[in-house]
Amino acid sequence: MIGPGMSGSGALRVVAIADADSFVKWSASLLGSVPGIRPHLLLVQTPLTASVDQQRTALTGTGMLPENVTRVSFGQAAGWLEGQRPDVVLLAGRGPFVRLMGRMIDGLTRRPVVVAGLPGMAIPAQRGALEYRRHADLLVVHSHREERAFAELGRRIGVQVPTALATLPFARSRSRMLAHDRARVLAADQAGTSGTLVAERPMPSEPQQERPVRMPATDIVFAAQALVPVGRDERAEIAATLVRAAEADPHRRVVVKLRSRPGESETHLERDPYLDLLPPRLPDNLVVSYGSMARALSTAAGLVTVSSTAAVEAVALGVPVIALDSFGVSKSLLNTVFVGSGLLGGRSEVVAGRFRHPHPDWLRDNYFHPSVESTWWEHVEQLVALRRAGALPARQVPAARGGAMHEAWHRASVLGAEDRTLSGTTALAFGAPATKAIAALRHRRAPVGGGTWADASTDFTLEPNPFHDSIRR
Repeated sequence: MIGPGMSGSGALRVVAIADADSFVKWSASLLGSVPGIRPHLLLVQTPLTASVDQQRTALTGTGMLPENVTRVSFGQAAGWLEGQRPDVVLLAGRGPFVRLMGRMIDGLTRRPVVVAGLPGMAIPAQRGALEYRRHADLLVVHSHREERAFAELGRRIGVQVPTALATLPFARSRSRMLAHDRARVLAADQAGTSGTLVAERPMPSEPQQERPVRMPATDIVFAAQALVPVGRDERAEIAATLVRAAEADPHRRVVVKLRSRPGESETHLERDPYLDLLPPRLPDNLVVSYGSMARALSTAAGLVTVSSTAAVEAVALGVPVIALDSFGVSKSLLNTVFVGSGLLGGRSEVVAGRFRHPHPDWLRDNYFHPSVESTWWEHVEQLVALRRAGALPARQVPAARGGAMHEAWHRASVLGAEDRTLSGTTALAFGAPATKAIAALRHRRAPVGGGTWADASTDFTLEPNPFHDSIRR
């Protein structure tokens, strides 16, 4: 007998449709956590699409094989999906990308179950994030706190999307070093030194016979972000802090972990890259890395960031963290999620190497819930069974209110130069100035004091985000 969620040929066919690097990593990792499926990654060409090098880095450790990755243009995507007939599609991209792919899926002769989600920590829950994904059959969230935040946001704006809890792929605990390779604490604060603490790793249950040589965990890793902090001066202060940290202890490396090489795109627009803010002559022990975060953390004694999901990845590995609060704690810095974690700290603590582990009470509500509570895949299987029985209504993306020209604007905004249609070119020519005018008007009408973005008592926002982060590149 064929069980729920199974096809006559065996396992469910699940296709993640993505473009930008962070969504590639997240979607491949999420599907890699589900046993017994036939996963595939469809990379649609947009200005944000990961390069081949970024793809290789993003897929490291996810279990997604190179032969299960296909690159297509937008014009080829519908035909490819018609041929593959997936049971489930995971839409993995920024909001406008999700909307565009959703419209494409609406035209398929055999409609799959549509799942959407965000590639990392999603506190605060933002209005646009929910509205762009409102037509998915299921929205994946990664913490109990996110469940509550998106539920409340949905109630406020009248958008109801079924949600289900998953474990953030990067939050799955795993040991990074073998027992005999663990470094002890090289220098503790109690000894009155400024050395970097090296976290101890749990001993494996079975003895190790032949052990590979591992580097000692002494690095300070900085997880850069394109969005925060916004100000050039603040970003320059971080760059200067990293230089001071390298100079304070020449025996430890300071690794500036970047997501994109010069000329590559990434999920969000970076206006002041750290490569432009670091001095021309760097300490020998300050290095730049474009490798995977997992590789960077494998030799890390501590991770520093403003609000990157890399903090969760570090905590899962037992690597202590400093979430910078030197510029404040606010929704606009995306770091309110760390309130109560014990991870917030300043620049001087980075230089001194005083990294810390999170408070246990914070963990369960914030990405480290028991795995038995992650039931998103069971929800997906139920939705597949309903769709096959004809009992799951399609949640279709409605036509653009401005008609064909507005539709062309949506498409061309996502695809950029990849959209070679006359309608797209025309829509961009007229639409770009209009969009700037509308954005300026919204800015003038924004609530004095920041509205819900300034309200520290909630985990959601109603107004457009304050980041100048257009998908048009």
